[in-house]
Amino acid sequence: MLEQTFCHIKGVSEAGEQKLWAAGFDSWEKVLEGNLPFGGALSDRVRQGAEVSLKHFERQNPLYFYHALPTNQLWRMFPAFRNKIAYLDIETTGLGSPGDYITTIVVYDGESIYSYVQDQNLGAFRYDIQNYDLLVTYNGITFDVPFIRNQFKIPMKQSHIDLRYVLGSLGYKGGLKSCERQLGIDRKELTDVDGFFAVKLWWDHLNNGNEGALQTLLAYNTVDVIDLELLMVITYNMKLKGTPFEELMQLQDPELPRVPFEIDMNTVRRLKGM
Repeated sequence: MLEQTFCHIKGVSEAGEQKLWAAGFDSWEKVLEGNLPFGGALSDRVRQGAEVSLKHFERQNPLYFYHALPTNQLWRMFPAFRNKIAYLDIETTGLGSPGDYITTIVVYDGESIYSYVQDQNLGAFRYDIQNYDLLVTYNGITFDVPFIRNQFKIPMKQSHIDLRYVLGSLGYKGGLKSCERQLGIDRKELTDVDGFFAVKLWWDHLNNGNEGALQTLLAYNTVDVIDLELLMVITYNMKLKGTPFEELMQLQDPELPRVPFEIDMNTVRRLKGM
């Protein structure tokens, strides 16, 4: 719906945007061609804004829209920049400041899954993440991205859709797993695994050399990022409701990839009993 958006242009409120839609101006191209339902100065700003927007869209530059859009409308960047997205989630030791550090990171780009593990290949993340221009996270603005900045000393200046706030605006509150349950998303074997349990898995791997614990942790971390794409599609479709584009622009649920890590249920049961 990004190409139908005008509320990022200075002087155009969401009500003004709806006025444009009602008058038949449902794209930047149409704004450049017709007589707008506004006075002269605002009309000029809208045309200029549409022209600038087209240029940044054609250059596939999400950062312009990230800074121009109202924060409650950032969801509109999806799916225009879907091919530039990194669905991102980190796990940590749970030690608290100052000893806490990242244990695993998983990135999913809609096609491939990339995993990073402390003391193995974690350092590669700082370079790989530069391949993406738009992050999709759950609570990443508050937790994941600041943690990454602090540990890796990298700026992480990508555009960012934090689904915590998008889901919250739709009435879905709580953590990621809580929102998934409210929306009927089933994690199957990982239903009872949460962030606290992920900490247990890491320490079991580190202290006891349990490869099954690491595999289970990576499976959990991977499901987090895979589900982010599904949640992004669900929330996008929900946000379209009430707009003139509701039926035209609805997206199908994505085909979720196979998780490339084995869940060690013996480890899960053992740690659950501790």
